[in-house]
Amino acid sequence: MTHSTKNDNPTLVIGGTGKTGRRVADRLTSQGRTVRIGSRKGERPFVWEDPGTWGPALDGVGSAYVTYYPDLAFPGASETIAEFSQFAVAHGTRRLVLLSGRGEEGAVSSEDSLKKSGADWTVVRCDWFNQNFSESFFLEPVLAGELALPTGECVEPFVDADDIADVAVAALTDDRHIHATYELSGPRLLSFRDVADELSAATGRTITYIPVSSDDYRAALVEAGQPAEFADLFALILDGRNASLVNGVQEVLDREPRDFSAYARDTAATGVWNA
Repeated sequence: MTHSTKNDNPTLVIGGTGKTGRRVADRLTSQGRTVRIGSRKGERPFVWEDPGTWGPALDGVGSAYVTYYPDLAFPGASETIAEFSQFAVAHGTRRLVLLSGRGEEGAVSSEDSLKKSGADWTVVRCDWFNQNFSESFFLEPVLAGELALPTGECVEPFVDADDIADVAVAALTDDRHIHATYELSGPRLLSFRDVADELSAATGRTITYIPVSSDDYRAALVEAGQPAEFADLFALILDGRNASLVNGVQEVLDREPRDFSAYARDTAATGVWNA
């Protein structure tokens, strides 16, 4: 007897070119499952701000991996998730796996919106991704040798995007995860100063951590063309609320999560941090 579900209906991977979405799409494809990439440049474009794109993207889809940009904690996100999840269920897409934020009240509101839709839902809550330092907004600072962030000496349980993708794929393909909420973390707590030391050791370069104020960071975000609200989000979730380890990776995958040192070593070998 198997708990796995296998059908020919495509899985829509929203944010399918992003850090976790790309990995989820690759894993599903390697299992022989049909994947539809949900992005602005997808074969059938998917745009959160344009509900007119949702129907074509969901046509014939049986399940969806739901990631929301810029973040579920941002104003209006829960209303959009409510509208989308109800739309998806009405169009026959019952299986919805939501990537959510650990310790974010705004994200919980989005989770509740999803649950009320009548979907076969799973929520996967995560905090800081390891890959933020190699595939996202911290890459340029690492290349420049300075991590200037409003993070003080807080510690975080950085989690690897490969672990997130493995959990998401399990949730999309195994009925046992319906109506479950999983919180994921890495195996240890690290400060951003620790992260700088880990990156320095992996790259053979000096990466320095520089604590800055939220106001200074907000100005830097605006200058870089990033949403200034990220500064508010940092202040919200870096108050120690997530400074603990959780066991979602072990619970779903029956193995230990990937350590930041392994991520840093393997990523350094790709040359992405060669300045």
